[in-house]
Amino acid sequence: MTLLKIAQIGHPILRQRAREVTREELASPATQAFIDALIATMRDANGAGLAAIQVYEPVRIMAVEVENNPRYPYKPRIPLTIVVNPVIEVLTEETFENYEGCLSVPNLRGVVDRHAEIRLTGWDREGAPIDRIHRGLTAGTFQHETDHLDGVLFIDRVKDPRSLCTWAEFDRFHKQAFVDRIVPFIQRMER
Repeated sequence: MTLLKIAQIGHPILRQRAREVTREELASPATQAFIDALIATMRDANGAGLAAIQVYEPVRIMAVEVENNPRYPYKPRIPLTIVVNPVIEVLTEETFENYEGCLSVPNLRGVVDRHAEIRLTGWDREGAPIDRIHRGLTAGTFQHETDHLDGVLFIDRVKDPRSLCTWAEFDRFHKQAFVDRIVPFIQRMER
């Protein structure tokens, strides 16, 4: 399977807004092969998600999947989900603090406020409509990936730059406190 190069912070493509995909374009063999490569690249990098723009394709397509992810062992399972032309509607004013990282911002994490409940609409890879409610960390993951398609990186949403840290220092000094706080939130959101 083809693995794609992931754009790194500072590359101008990460600050563009991705364009909408037409149904004809989505049905093309080239786009379907691209989606397969996007999935393979996400899995190879142990990402929870990957937006097309992160691999130099400025189209509104993203892949999300969490299945025994070593980077995020506390995240709830998300079956492989492809979303084309995603739209997020915020359903609650409740937010939560999420310690986020990103494949395009290597070795850096920081605290970001995310909405606790959203409605996600768009198409799946076959063009069928998607209309789902997501809560908790899962909602945060879809918000993070949709941000990419709007040219926004998680560091733009970091509440306090003093929360920024490397992955090693997160593991050493912040992970346990974060997990102790986020696990009850996950349990509450998944009821």
